[in-house]
Amino acid sequence: MMENIDIRPARPADLAAVAALRWEWLVENRSEELGEREASSEREDFGEREAFVRHFVGWAGENAGSHRCLVLARDDRVIGMAWLAVVQRVPTPRAPRRASGDLQCVYVVPEARDGGLGGRLVRAVLDGARELGLERVTVHSSPRAVPAYARSGFQESPRLLQARFTRA
Repeated sequence: MMENIDIRPARPADLAAVAALRWEWLVENRSEELGEREASSEREDFGEREAFVRHFVGWAGENAGSHRCLVLARDDRVIGMAWLAVVQRVPTPRAPRRASGDLQCVYVVPEARDGGLGGRLVRAVLDGARELGLERVTVHSSPRAVPAYARSGFQESPRLLQARFTRA
C-alpha cells in the first residue's frame, strides 16, 4: 500500500513521534536480543518513556546542525525515520570543504515493512547526502538489514575500521 506516502525532513512537530519510534526500535531490538519474556522485565532499563521523548526532542533541536532526520509519513502519521549525521572532515588543498555522513537509526514500523518503504527512505537520505556533496555515507547495520542496505548501494569496505569501547 504505497498511497499517501511522504518522505520529507522532520518538522519540529514530528519530533515527539520520531522519539516514540526510537523508543519502539529499542524495545523491538531488546526483544530480539533477549527473547520476549526477558525483554518485558528489562524494559524499565530505558527509564520513563515520556522523559525520554522530552530528552530526545531537546537533543534533536540541539543537534540539528549535524543530524538531519527524514520521516516516512502515511496520511500525516510518522511511520518511519532515518537520520543522517554529517561530519566535517579535515580539508585538503584539492578539497577545502569535505564532509562525510553516517546513516543512523533507520526504522519503519513493523506493519509497514516488506513493501519497499524502508528502501525508499534510505535512498532519500542518500539523495540528500549527494546534494550536500558528502564524500561517503556509512551505516552500522544489524545482520538482518545488510541485504537491504546493499540493495541501496552500500558496499563493504576493507579500509573502514572501528575501535570499540565498553561503557563503564
